[in-house]
Amino acid sequence: MGRPLWFVAGAGVGVYAAARARRAAEALTADGLRDRLRGLQVGARLFAEELHQGRAERETELREQLGLRPTGTPSSGAVSRLAPLAPQPPKR
Repeated sequence: MGRPLWFVAGAGVGVYAAARARRAAEALTADGLRDRLRGLQVGARLFAEELHQGRAERETELREQLGLRPTGTPSSGAVSRLAPLAPQPPKR
């Protein structure tokens, strides 16, 4: 029973190695490298969007906590100045 077992194990390892080699060779072609680059670009864009969204949410939270509101037009491209809000009664 030893020889058939080793034969099947060797055949399985050979099929696995051939599949891995084919994937590695495919990844190193021009199309494979282009796909990887596009994947990296999409990942970087998603990361930047998440970062921007989190920053905007945190800024809103801080403005509410500090009682500040933006002044000026945000579409002007200039950094908006912050002005204090009217005093609010303490929360109970």
